[in-house]
Amino acid sequence: MRILFFLLVIMQVDDTEVISFLLQTEIIPLCLRTMEMGSELSKTVATFIVQKILLDDVGLRYICATAERFFAVGSVLANMVVSLADQPSTRLLKHIIRCYLRLSDNPRACAALQSCLPDMLKDGTFNNCLRDDPATRRWLQQLLHNVTGGGMGGAPQPGMDPMNMGM
Repeated sequence: MRILFFLLVIMQVDDTEVISFLLQTEIIPLCLRTMEMGSELSKTVATFIVQKILLDDVGLRYICATAERFFAVGSVLANMVVSLADQPSTRLLKHIIRCYLRLSDNPRACAALQSCLPDMLKDGTFNNCLRDDPATRRWLQQLLHNVTGGGMGGAPQPGMDPMNMGM
């Protein structure tokens, strides 16, 4: 856990060189293991680190460079979504949605997400959890827009808010 907090401090600096360096280490496998088996706090920290890596173009390209890497990250995120249905954590869900949204910025990843994005993100399972978090609701709205073929990037489309669509 200490290493994750150390990495968290390092990740506060938005620097492509830091991301590039970390990608040469075992940071992704470490974070994925922690996201699968850690406490809620360690899962949140590890997911935030993955999010920060994905937010950098170098990190996004790295994760999406091979199907193996993409599906490793995607399957861990999907398993986390399923577990959050039983024990919701708005903070953790926020980072998971942000990871998925960033993955949807990559055309190949976006196409893959059309078939592997968890249904629980589409069917309103987390509406109550996100009720008081408009930023995360917008991110989820944009993710669903991207993945359903509405295009990548840009502002969320009016009328597509899953909180208001019975989703």
